[in-house]
Amino acid sequence: MRVAHLLVPRVRVLALTSQAGRVAPMRAAGITPLLGNLDDARSLRRLAALGQRVLHLAPPAATGSRDLRSAQLLLALRLRPAPLALVYGSTTGVYGDCQGEWVSEVRTLMPQTERAHRRVDAESRVRHFGRATGSQTRVLRIPGIYAPDREGGTPLVRLQKATPVLLAAEDVYTNHIHADDLARACMLALWRGRTQGVYNVNDDVLMKMGDYMDAAAKLYGLPPPPRMSRDALAAVVSPMQMSFLAESRRMDNRRIKRELRLVLRYPSVLDGLAEGLLERA
Repeated sequence: MRVAHLLVPRVRVLALTSQAGRVAPMRAAGITPLLGNLDDARSLRRLAALGQRVLHLAPPAATGSRDLRSAQLLLALRLRPAPLALVYGSTTGVYGDCQGEWVSEVRTLMPQTERAHRRVDAESRVRHFGRATGSQTRVLRIPGIYAPDREGGTPLVRLQKATPVLLAAEDVYTNHIHADDLARACMLALWRGRTQGVYNVNDDVLMKMGDYMDAAAKLYGLPPPPRMSRDALAAVVSPMQMSFLAESRRMDNRRIKRELRLVLRYPSVLDGLAEGLLERA
């Protein structure tokens, strides 16, 4: 991942990991590793007062309607003076199905899946933490992340497998953000933005899923994926994959540009995929 230079102070980076095998690579990258596990509250006590600005990107556990991992992290951070800023990475799934309408950060949340309910719970805990401690909390609502330099970070494998997509009449809008642009948004949010601010973090492209896959197939020199009705598609893909096709949103990203002053390096997902191909050539 490449992160462009930003006008923020030089900082010491500490990162929490539950895997001992990641300690050496972190140190090699100039990061101070902290061994701990968000599922084990006792291992988190040492985190209190270690960082003035905290970026929380860990996903919730796979079951339940509450995010107990966030609850335990926030409790640990309150054992001593709270950090100056706390940024939480949520998802656009908290909005639920918006039937293709434009979605800004003020829209009422209507989570439709259990995993989205866990994210809403985490957002609520983060806001409460900010009000109770005075910490500047910000929530980033993130759509599909892609990264051409990571395994599974592009639609290439799905296209090679000819995984079907929905018929045009039944298709849904999809939203994306390049991993590098997301990293820059995270860094900026640690220093910029309104207190208790919420931000949609997505690029400028408005495309339905099938159109996106067709365009990606052309970019990779592959045939476009077959189209199926929703009922037929449900019989050949996983319930998890179908859940992403049950919601349609067009995300409004103007706030990240206005308040975080983020300039997208990849305003189009197709530009990001194309550059990834050039780098591999």
